[in-house]
Amino acid sequence: MIRKTMNAAISLAMMVAAGASAEEVAAAAIASVQVQGHYDNSVGTSDAASQGTVTAALIANRPALRPGELLEFVPGVIVTQHSGDGKANQYFLRGFNLDHGTDFATYVDGMPINMRTHAHGQGYTDLNFLIPELVDRISYKKGTYYADEGDFASAGAARMAIANTLKGGTATLTAGEGQYLRGLVASSTPLAGGNLLYALELAHNNGPWDVPESFRKQAGVLRYSAGTRENRFSVTAMAYKGGWHASSQIPQRAVESGVLSLFGTADPSDGGATARYSLSAAMDKRSAASQFHASAYAVRSDLTLFGNYTYYLDDPVNGDQLRQTERRKLVGFDINQTWFGKLAGMDMSNRVGLQTRYDDIVPAVYASSQQRILHTISQSAVKQGSAGLWFDNTVQWTGWLRTVAGARYDGYRFDVASNIAENSGKVDAHIASPKLAVVLGPWKGTEFFLNAGSGFHSNDARGTTVHLTPKEREPADPVTPLVRTRGSEVGLRSEPIPGLQSSLALWRLRSASELVFSGDAGDTSASRGSKRSGVELNNHYVVNSWLLLDLDLAYSRARYTETDAAGDYIPGAVGKVASFGATVTGMGPWSGAFQLRYFGPRPLIEDNSQRSGSSAVAYLRTSYRFDRRWQLSLDIFNLFSRRINDIDYYYTSRLPGEPAEGVNGMHFHPAEPRSYRLTLRARF
Repeated sequence: MIRKTMNAAISLAMMVAAGASAEEVAAAAIASVQVQGHYDNSVGTSDAASQGTVTAALIANRPALRPGELLEFVPGVIVTQHSGDGKANQYFLRGFNLDHGTDFATYVDGMPINMRTHAHGQGYTDLNFLIPELVDRISYKKGTYYADEGDFASAGAARMAIANTLKGGTATLTAGEGQYLRGLVASSTPLAGGNLLYALELAHNNGPWDVPESFRKQAGVLRYSAGTRENRFSVTAMAYKGGWHASSQIPQRAVESGVLSLFGTADPSDGGATARYSLSAAMDKRSAASQFHASAYAVRSDLTLFGNYTYYLDDPVNGDQLRQTERRKLVGFDINQTWFGKLAGMDMSNRVGLQTRYDDIVPAVYASSQQRILHTISQSAVKQGSAGLWFDNTVQWTGWLRTVAGARYDGYRFDVASNIAENSGKVDAHIASPKLAVVLGPWKGTEFFLNAGSGFHSNDARGTTVHLTPKEREPADPVTPLVRTRGSEVGLRSEPIPGLQSSLALWRLRSASELVFSGDAGDTSASRGSKRSGVELNNHYVVNSWLLLDLDLAYSRARYTETDAAGDYIPGAVGKVASFGATVTGMGPWSGAFQLRYFGPRPLIEDNSQRSGSSAVAYLRTSYRFDRRWQLSLDIFNLFSRRINDIDYYYTSRLPGEPAEGVNGMHFHPAEPRSYRLTLRARF
C-alpha cells in the first residue's frame, strides 16, 4: 500500500516537472484515487501479473445472486450451482472444473474454507455463511508461485478480509421473486479503546423450482478489534445455520419428453442442512525493522446432504439416493515474521512462516430413500493433521529488477478408522515446493513478471488407506496422499493512460493427478495427470469520476497427459471465459452497476464427443438515495432472461421404466430465469 501510494505521488510529481497542465494533473489524480478505491492493482503492488486485490467499494456496488459469487470478483472465476442454494457452489478457473473447491484455496478472516476429506467432495468450499456487506477486500493470487500458499492453491487462492469497522450502522430489507426475503442489521461502535462490529442476517428463498427450495439462512458475526494499521489485533465469532430442499441436476431426456418441467426435480426428497461456528483471532505488529503476524482459529461444522444423481440405476426399487454426513472440528494457526534490511546497499526482506491445521472428521455415506437410511456404505473417523513451513527472500537488485525466491515444506499425517477394516490405517506424507518470481520495471508505467513454482493438493484421507471400494467391496489401490503441481507464468502490468490498469498473463500448469467430479457418484476422485495452458487479459478503466469499466478475458486449454482409449479431454474443463462490468457512482442520488459474464463450452466426456453449451448472463443494479439515511436499490438477475444452464454433465442414469442398464445422456441444472430483488437500506 505504501509502495503504491509512493508510485502515484511520484507519477504526479513527474507530470508537474514535465510541464503538464493543472487540468491534466487533476485528471490523473482523480483517476488514480478512483482506481485505487476499487482495486489495489496498480504498478508496483504485486509479484505477478495475475495477483491483485478488490476492495469493499466495488463489492458494495455490484449485485450477487448468492454469497459464493463474491469469488467472481477474481478475474476468470465462474461460480455456478448444481443443487440447492445451501450447498457449496461450483467453481471454474484456468481450465479447471474445480467442483466445490478443488485446487482453489479460499480463506475468510485467515480461516481455511476448503474442507479436506469432506463427505461430499475434496476441498468443499461453502461460502454461504458469509455476509457480503462485511467483506472489506478480496486479495487473490493465481498459480503455484507463492511460498505462503499451500494445499489446494495450484489454480489460485483468494483471501477475504472482514472489516474492522463500518462507516455507519445499516439495516436492510430485501424482497424478491420466489418468496425471497432477507433482513440484515450491521453496525460497529467504539468499545474499550477499540471497535465492536456486529451483524445479524436472516434469509429465505424458494426460487423458481417446482419443489420450493425453502432455503433458510441464519448468520451472525461479532468482532472486536483494536490498534492501528501497523499494530492491531482482532477476535471474531461467526455462526451460521442453513437448510434447504435441493434442486439437483436433471436428465435432459426427461424435460424433452415432458416427464419433468425445466424447473422440475427428479427426487423431491433431496436436500440438506448445515451449520458452521467459528472463533478466530489475529494480531499484527510492525516496526521499522520487522513485521509480525499471527492468527488462530477453531471451527465446528456439520453437514447432512441427501442427493440422488442416478435415480434408479443401482436400486430400481428404492432409488439411488445417498445420505452424506459429516461432523468436523478444525483448529489451526498461521504465524509469520518479516525482517527488513539491506544486502550490499540493496533493499531486502526475509519472511518465514509456519501454518498448521488439524481436522477431526466423522464422515459417512448411507444408501437412503426419501431421506430414510437403508444401509451403511461407509463410516469413518478421520484425524488429519498438517504443518507447512515456508520462507521467501525479496531483493530489490536495481531500480528495475526485483526477485522473490522462496520454498515451503509440508508434512501430513492421515489416520483413518473405517467400518471396513481393510480401509483403516495411517499414512505419512511430505512434499517440498520451490518458488521464484522475477519482476522487471517499471518502465513508462509498465512492469514485467516471470514466475515459476511447484505446488500440490491433498487427496481425501480415506483414499490414502483404501483397499476395498466402499460400495462394491472390490479391490482398490490407495491414492497418492499429496499430488504435485508445477506452474509457470509470463506477464505484464501496465498503466498506459491515466485511470487504466491492464494486465496480461500467459501461464502453464501441470498436475501429477487430476481431481475429477463424478456425476453418477456425486463426489470427486483422483484421475490421470494433466496439463493446462492459457492466457488472461484484465482491464480496469476509470473513464471519469463517475464511471468505472472492467473487461476480463481468459482462454484455457486442458488435456490429460497420460494416454487412455477413453480420450485426452478433461470433463468440465472450461476454455473461454469473459466478463464485462460498468459501475456508475456520483450521478447525484443515482448509482448503478451492470455485469455480463460469458461461460464457454466444455467437454463433458474424455473423447470430447459430448460438450456443454455456452452461456451469457447479465445482472443490473439501479440505486436511488433519498437522503443521507435512506436508499432504494433494484437488482435484476438474468437481465435478458436467457434460457441457459448453470452446469452440464454427461453420464448414465435410469428413470422408472427405462432399461436396467440405464441411459447415457445429458444432465443439467438450469440457470434461474429473470428475477427482481428490491432492497431498502437505512443508515443509522
